[in-house]
Amino acid sequence: MWIANNWKDYEVIDTSKGEKLERWADYLLIRPDPQVIWDTERTLKAWKKCNAHYHRSNKGGGEWEFFNLPEQWNIHYKDLTFQLKPFSFKHTGLFPEQAVNWDWFSQKIKEANRSVKVLNLFAYTGGATLAAAKAGASVTHVDASKGMVAWAKENAAVSGLSNAPIRWIVDDCFKFVEREIRRGSKYDAIIMDPPSYGRGPKGEIWKIEEALHPFVKLCANLLSDSPCFFLINSYTTGFAPSVLSYLLGIEIASKVKEKGLITADEIGLPVSSNGLILPCGSSGRWESNFS
Repeated sequence: MWIANNWKDYEVIDTSKGEKLERWADYLLIRPDPQVIWDTERTLKAWKKCNAHYHRSNKGGGEWEFFNLPEQWNIHYKDLTFQLKPFSFKHTGLFPEQAVNWDWFSQKIKEANRSVKVLNLFAYTGGATLAAAKAGASVTHVDASKGMVAWAKENAAVSGLSNAPIRWIVDDCFKFVEREIRRGSKYDAIIMDPPSYGRGPKGEIWKIEEALHPFVKLCANLLSDSPCFFLINSYTTGFAPSVLSYLLGIEIASKVKEKGLITADEIGLPVSSNGLILPCGSSGRWESNFS
């Protein structure tokens, strides 16, 4: 398992009864987690000191219960800063387990010793975009939500990356890739973090089981002659890491001129109270041998 264990401002403190107790900088949150199926006793006093608690509804969705939490606050990861705020469906605007991927591709970008053009698809609030830009890449950030792209721009500003070579695009990712292919655009690296299910700005429906393979196949046409890496992340519980490695083998490794390495694994976060690792999805990576 690839573990995001370099955080200082974030930690999973404990897990029990379908929920996780987290520290986000100075604030404690309790949120549901489908992986936490164990029913252990909550002996830590911190469970009773949370600043906010997201309660899942039996009818679907849920709602926040706030005790003492600001509307917005910041969290830091190395040289990056992210603005957080609780919003619908339990999220805060950041997936901290992705830091393990940020560290990996940041090193790849630095070791390339050349200009690296990165395409970040389903880019959300910009964690991967900022990490890639900080490592020296030029990044095209694409997300269908105007609000998420605006949030990502704010994260870039507070991280001191307002003038970094980042192109911000609000668009359906599939349609954007199709247009980039017609334009003859090329990228040295592609990052994608697709949802299990989603809708584009004009009602386009995305179902990962049906759409991921043709989308990866389409994106392969955007890779440059000297690609650096291709990263797929998935939160879909039905996808084993090997599924992502097979996709990368079929559509990426077989079509690039340079030899590369494919790896895939679960990603996770350490639980500080008991040493467990909380599973948080899977990632598949193709990386060139020369970058």
